[in-house]
Amino acid sequence: MANIAIILAGGIGSRLGSDRPKQFVEVLGKPVLAYTLEKFQNHREIDVIEVVCVNSWKDYLEDMIQKYNFYKVKWVVDGGSTFQESVINGIFNLKGKISPDDIVMTHFGASPFVEDEIISDCIKVCKVKNNAISTTPFFLLSGLIDDSRKSSSVHINRDMIACMNSPHAFKYSLIYDIYQQATKSGLIHEVEPHTTTLMQAMGYTVYFSKGSQTNIKITKKEDLELFEGYLLMKKLHGE
Repeated sequence: MANIAIILAGGIGSRLGSDRPKQFVEVLGKPVLAYTLEKFQNHREIDVIEVVCVNSWKDYLEDMIQKYNFYKVKWVVDGGSTFQESVINGIFNLKGKISPDDIVMTHFGASPFVEDEIISDCIKVCKVKNNAISTTPFFLLSGLIDDSRKSSSVHINRDMIACMNSPHAFKYSLIYDIYQQATKSGLIHEVEPHTTTLMQAMGYTVYFSKGSQTNIKITKKEDLELFEGYLLMKKLHGE
């Protein structure tokens, strides 16, 4: 049984306000995506990597793979016009190339904070349950938004809320069948563009694996600044 990581780098990330997709923005001289790929390249349980990439940045990605010697990257796949299309491209490209019993892990290219134990536990849970998603408790106060979207009159018990993040892991035959069925039925266009949302809409149970409050996805400028500070702190401590 092999473990294949699909790194999703097919988005533009317009909310960052940069002249390039957020996964290719450089922090301390290295693209965000390179930091993310490093985590999976160096993880002992990851056998192969596939990257789903913005079409116009594929040459840049190929150069980056060579520069940082990401030898586990075996496939580079075109990104789609939507997040779901990018995931589908990545999943369907593996058909006939890997075993149905292999584990496929999806992770955002703009989420470089992921640590080894998060990846390991996601694989561990998936081996038993056939799927897993990195999850953390919800610690903030919360309320149901009123119709005005400016107030709340209903409290939500935070103990009943889980914060789901990437990575996700799935038995390949399961996730392939889910996307094939959802594409044929049109359900894929009716739910939020996330694999777990799609699974829940189809009646599947999603199983939790370890997560971390620091494992954020870089979306805004402030997130980039947090990541830079995190890297500088590690350098200061000789890590």
